[in-house]
This record gives sequence, C-alpha cells and structure tokens, in this order.
Amino acid sequence: MPTKDDARHIKRRTFIKALGATSVVAGSIFQPIRSSAGFLASPVTTNTLRPPGAVSEKYFASKCIRCGRCVEVCPYKCIRPLDIHSGIFAGTPLIHVVDIPCYLCMKCVDVCPTGTLRPISQEETRMGLAVIDKHACMTWNQELALCRTCYNVCPFKEKAIKLDALRPVIIEEYCTGCGLCVHGCPVTQKDGKKAINVEPIYAFKEKGAR
Repeated sequence: MPTKDDARHIKRRTFIKALGATSVVAGSIFQPIRSSAGFLASPVTTNTLRPPGAVSEKYFASKCIRCGRCVEVCPYKCIRPLDIHSGIFAGTPLIHVVDIPCYLCMKCVDVCPTGTLRPISQEETRMGLAVIDKHACMTWNQELALCRTCYNVCPFKEKAIKLDALRPVIIEEYCTGCGLCVHGCPVTQKDGKKAINVEPIYAFKEKGAR
C-alpha cells in the first residue's frame, strides 16, 4: 500500500513531467522558461532572478520541491518554472523582469512549504541589484533628456533610487531588485538589455541561511 511519502514523490515527478507538456500551451501560467545554461549551471543571470526571499543558489535546487505553489499564487503571473531542458534546476521558479517584474506582493513567500523562499518583508527583499548603464541611459548621455521612468516606478523612490541633477542614482543597500525599473525603461539595447538592468548580485551572496 503506497505511503504518504510515495504519494508525494509521485506528485513531484508528475509535476516535473508536466513541464514539458505545458510548454506548448500558450498563455498558460505554467508555461515554462527555457534556460540556455548548462545542466549544472545556475539559470540566474541579468534580469532573470529568483522570487523574493530565495535561499542561496547553492542550495536552491536541492531545497525546492517544485510544488508550483509560488507560480500558482502569483497574481501578476511573473513567476514561471524552468522547463525540462534546465538540468537540475528544472521546475524551479524564475522571474524574467523584462517581461513581468516582481510587484513585491510577497504572496509567494507565504506559501512556500520548504523555506526555499523565506518569509521576508518588501523592504528586506534582495532579488538582485539594479545597475544603470550610463552609456545607454538617455538622462545620463543626453543633455536634454528628461526621462525619469525608473525613478517614477520604483516602489522605494528616494530610498532605493534618487535623482542627482535629474539623473537616476541607485542606492545599493535599499534596492530590492524587483525589476520594475527594468520593465519600465524605454531603452532596449541590441542585446536585449535595457538602460537599467538587475544583476543577481545578492542571489550569490552567502547569508548563512539554507
């Protein structure tokens, strides 16, 4: 007779197998992200980040049980699972902030059953760090440009981002890495990056939590 542990393992395997099937369903909230990283390489990169409260990437793949609860609960549909081509990270959640940023509703951290997404506040969130490309930013490289989009959309303006002579400046210790600034930026470069991008700096910091 199957035990509860057996049932959990079957459910987990079924979920991971379903990732392949859902990749062909357009508009599905489970439509996976395909990573170009290798089998063991982390998929976290510029503008592609873990949800709020994520443990170190060193432990993420082994701690996350791929239950999909964070994907289901996100009201903005910004959290999506990686597809089966993503090696050991298949089924784990990612946010591609250029498409849909994190609005810091914090619902995902409330439903994570394993603590892979730790229960933190909006202010404590450190998904990454916004970095301004001053060569691409209109306000930084054009004297008459008055774009303030990144400043206007920031949920912590005057704390995480300020204006210095009308030019945006990131205050590193308060940036949540939510990507709202990236999503709103009107400048798209040839490589797909914006004039402001979120780098996963915090994602690789060891904070002593697993």
